[in-house]
Amino acid sequence: MTATTATATAPTRATTRTGGPKEDGPKVLEHVLGWTLVVVLAMLVTQTGLM
Repeated sequence: MTATTATATAPTRATTRTGGPKEDGPKVLEHVLGWTLVVVLAMLVTQTGLM
């Protein structure tokens, strides 16, 4: 078996993107926006008397 045959028959790993979140995104901004949403939702719940 030659080197070109070995690389041609070796299994290759597919790196297909499925539309999920990218792994190199801004994590800090994501956390800040998440906590902002939590605080706004808590204020809405307490102002409307649901809790």
